[in-house]
Amino acid sequence: MTDNAQPIKFQRASMGASNMVATSQPLAAQAGVKALHKGGNAVDAAIATAITLTVVEPTGNGIGSDAFALVWDGKSLVGLNGSGRSPALWDPEYFSRYRLMPQFGWDAVTVPGAVSLWLSLSRAYGKLPFESLFEMAIEYAYRGFQVGFRTAYDWQHGPAEWYKDFDEFGRHFLPPPKVGERVVRHELGQTLQELSVYPESLYIGSLAEKIERQAVKDGGALRASDLSEHETDWVVPISCSYRNTTVHEIPPNGQGLAVLMALGILDTREPGELDSADSYHFQIEAMKIALRAAADHISDAETMEVSVSDLLDKDSLTRVANDIDISASMVPPATLPSSFDTVYLSTADAGGMMVSFIQSNYFGFGSGIVIPETGIALQNRGWGFSLEPGHPNQVGPSKKPFHTIIPGFLTCDGQAMASFGVMGGPMQAQGHVQMVTRLVDYKQNPQAASDAPRWQVLGDYSISVEPGFPEEIVSNLEKRGHKISYAADSWSFGGAQLIIKTDDGYIGGSDHRKEGCVAGF
Repeated sequence: MTDNAQPIKFQRASMGASNMVATSQPLAAQAGVKALHKGGNAVDAAIATAITLTVVEPTGNGIGSDAFALVWDGKSLVGLNGSGRSPALWDPEYFSRYRLMPQFGWDAVTVPGAVSLWLSLSRAYGKLPFESLFEMAIEYAYRGFQVGFRTAYDWQHGPAEWYKDFDEFGRHFLPPPKVGERVVRHELGQTLQELSVYPESLYIGSLAEKIERQAVKDGGALRASDLSEHETDWVVPISCSYRNTTVHEIPPNGQGLAVLMALGILDTREPGELDSADSYHFQIEAMKIALRAAADHISDAETMEVSVSDLLDKDSLTRVANDIDISASMVPPATLPSSFDTVYLSTADAGGMMVSFIQSNYFGFGSGIVIPETGIALQNRGWGFSLEPGHPNQVGPSKKPFHTIIPGFLTCDGQAMASFGVMGGPMQAQGHVQMVTRLVDYKQNPQAASDAPRWQVLGDYSISVEPGFPEEIVSNLEKRGHKISYAADSWSFGGAQLIIKTDDGYIGGSDHRKEGCVAGF
């Protein structure tokens, strides 16, 4: 067996508790647990965790992020789409000078929706005062926090080059800190204090004015009017049956539809033995089909040309499944989103409420735009649009782009079963499929499901596997025609966080590929 194929080491054990938080950064997890100790519920814990993550894990999210959430209120599941729209001044002609959608700068910036979603969640479900949910985030911003190993790695690998032309970014985030180094962010602390008492400031107050002022100065198109028109959308989750469970995702503009398509295909056949070549082959082929469909069809829900119900039609998925044979398919390459910088969290409380929550600046720290005097790094979600004329996801004014970030949820017989997510661009949909098959088909506990070695379909439909993936499986898949390579490390295979509901409470797992944890009581 080669070094690449050494068995992966299970580094953690699942944790059981009546109240629980699972996320990618331990300081943020403690903020959520503190909210629960103070009498808050799972929503309060989720918001406190999310706010704290903007400080202690800036490599993946911030005040300038978008966010999505699935909330089990004890009886039913509701969804929130906190993604922002493009500036009203963006039209195809605006981008005629570009060959590809810009990745950085103002022409990649869309309205940040995370803060609005926090407020909407708190008003609908929260028990604690909204202002109190900012306490630990503000403390870490003013007094500093010590950078964890994965955050340091992400900070050190790329941002200095990506954002070298953005002076304000450099003032806030460069040079990158080392592991254990203390980082203090006074301006962000002041912004958090303002948002804690006046969260609307980002949309109709002084923060919105500062954003517009800087955009005008730099020649960007975002205006205060774009910010003031933003609303968090309450949405009905989309779902599919998988074995004896129901899998739930946020509807488009997110890529959760790709998860349901892949699982709908997989549901037509028996799962096969755990970690067998047959099982991996069928999962990979189903994922290829779903990712191709996602690239072709998913956009702002208002501009999709093929409906969700058509894409999830059981007869159609069965026909597609029947076309999968023992050989690898030759699917034409597609341009797939490639960011791996996102934060995900899951929370649950003793009253039965559970939250699946995700927020992200998209690529790294986002666009490179940092608003002076605020510490706000703005996302680059506009990069998710297409410039292809007539494509449903073609860039346009006041439009939501294709989104990679997706929270997941499982129910069984109409009751909550699991809240889960996997960070990491195109790995998110693929990670959801791998988590669901392990939890449902193979009855693995959440930590075992997270620890297992992963595969990933790349943009050219070759397959990347992480260190620890069994060599004999790789050999078998290559004989079927799959082009497979071992990745140099595990950083590009996402970070899972999972909480499973049991008769006695909850069981949680947290990905060893991140620096986070499960915490609770």
